[in-house]
Amino acid sequence: MPVIILKFDPKVVLTFDLDTSLEKLVVMALSPDRKKALRTIGHKLNPVVIVAGNGLNENVLIEINRALEDHELIKVKYSVGDRELKQELIELTLKSCRATLVQGIGNIALLYRAAKEPDPKKSNLLR
Repeated sequence: MPVIILKFDPKVVLTFDLDTSLEKLVVMALSPDRKKALRTIGHKLNPVVIVAGNGLNENVLIEINRALEDHELIKVKYSVGDRELKQELIELTLKSCRATLVQGIGNIALLYRAAKEPDPKKSNLLR
């Protein structure tokens, strides 16, 4: 399996294999400074989606996608008991929504995905 390693700057190294289709190959690397800025903005946000007993179904993923498109930076709360299950759900959310995990603390994940056409009235980054 061929692997490509990209270096944009000394702190950011991306690795992905060529067997992944181009549609699924959406990688968003955030520099430490950008992550810090996003964490600062995200500190005051409340969770917009709660993943609980029914798990991560199609409707929840649609709502997360909508929220990411509108707000770009959102918090998602995972109310599941098991730590490994929570981590799997976060990874599944990231892959399904093509988002980047900015920070995960406890049951809360801070997700970021740049909007195609950000709306200044809705975006958490432009307000």
